[in-house]
Amino acid sequence: MEVSPFSFLNPDDYTNFYSIFQETQEEDIITKKRRRTEEQVPEEVVLNDVVATLLFLDEEQKSEQQQYHKSQSMNNDYSNQFHDLDDTQQLKTKRTRCEVSDNSAQLGGGSGGQHRRLWVKNRSKAWWEHCNHPDFPEEEFRRAFRMSRATFDLICDELDSAVNKKDTMLRMAIPVRQRVAVCIWRLATGEPLRVVSKRFGLGISTCHKLVLEVCSAIKSVLMPKFLQWPDESKLKEVKDEFELISGIPNVGGSVYTTHVPIIAPKTSAAAYFNKRHTERNQKNSYSITVQGVVDSKGVFTDVCIGWPGSMPDDKILEKSALFQRANRGLLKDVLIAGNSGYPLMDWVLVPYTHKNLTWAQHAFNEKIGEVHGVAKEAFGRLKGRWTCLQKRTEVKLQDLPVVLGACCVLHNICEMRNEIMDPELWFDIFDDEMVLENSVRSVGAEQARHHIAHNLLHHNFAGPTARL
Repeated sequence: MEVSPFSFLNPDDYTNFYSIFQETQEEDIITKKRRRTEEQVPEEVVLNDVVATLLFLDEEQKSEQQQYHKSQSMNNDYSNQFHDLDDTQQLKTKRTRCEVSDNSAQLGGGSGGQHRRLWVKNRSKAWWEHCNHPDFPEEEFRRAFRMSRATFDLICDELDSAVNKKDTMLRMAIPVRQRVAVCIWRLATGEPLRVVSKRFGLGISTCHKLVLEVCSAIKSVLMPKFLQWPDESKLKEVKDEFELISGIPNVGGSVYTTHVPIIAPKTSAAAYFNKRHTERNQKNSYSITVQGVVDSKGVFTDVCIGWPGSMPDDKILEKSALFQRANRGLLKDVLIAGNSGYPLMDWVLVPYTHKNLTWAQHAFNEKIGEVHGVAKEAFGRLKGRWTCLQKRTEVKLQDLPVVLGACCVLHNICEMRNEIMDPELWFDIFDDEMVLENSVRSVGAEQARHHIAHNLLHHNFAGPTARL
């Protein structure tokens, strides 16, 4: 309720106002009497006028006194209301202070040995406590978190120092296992944060914060251990395994670029517009890219994450650290197998794209397709394990590269530990390939490709080869 800003008269002001009004009226009467005397009005008329004036003044005085008493009553009512509001507010403040003092007294270290009550909303943690119990079935745990309990324990031990928090004066810290579980379950299922909140008995904002914190810890702690370019001895093993698959020597990796759908950004939306997915899905699609190089077992050895979805594969390759490493001469005697969306260079080997291919060129395309299929299948398992990569996420665009990098690291851990993937989770990659108009960037690379194709045909490597 609003109170008008009009200020009522106090009794002293009202008395002064009334006395001035009365004097003014008396002066008017004297003036009228003089006029009538001068005009020689009869005495009866003058007497009647005087009586009428006195009656009018008496009525005016009564009316003004009633108005004054009414205004005084209204002022008293408003004053009483304000006093009631002040009393209510003071009572609420006292209650709040009492609650705060009670909560403070319930936290550890208080005098008198009082039990402290945490000022936190009560949420059920029954589902997580059931999953975290030692008797929880291994198959159900693997289905929920896409990995065995032993692999989950390994990740928790590795991240303990990075994500562990201490108890505060306000609440108990969330355990490391629960923190890691929130992140992995969110990445594995792609469920919205409100569902994650209900499953783990935590607030929505808390779950969002935990996902980003654990993903950052995975990037800083686990990526240097589980996602690195192989050393010379390991690289020789990769070359030998790829040569057993295809018969092509010196192949140190297979490269592929996939797209992860996103919500249309508020700025630079055209850069993230995915024309190929829009035509396929018949609705506007936006995405960011993930370029990855894998070894013969589908383990990532190099990733480049975050470039807009409108950028073609060859441009993404030129922006990557892998391209810079090759320009510095660090990929000597190493070939990276790609598809027709990449250019033919001294260190990048791609299939023939022109028409009327020879037998040798057909044989080469089959073998390079098998090598490139290793990378494509690895991305299929990546998106199958971590369902959050299949749908538009709630994560902000600037935070998304960290989340995608964490998915690649977790993929490597599962692959290195031979985690069995449920066939129902398999995801078919459908990224469309764009054939480059000018795919040959090096004459020497073209001659080397012809030589490889000739050897494949004449050394009985033509035809499909069994995978390792």
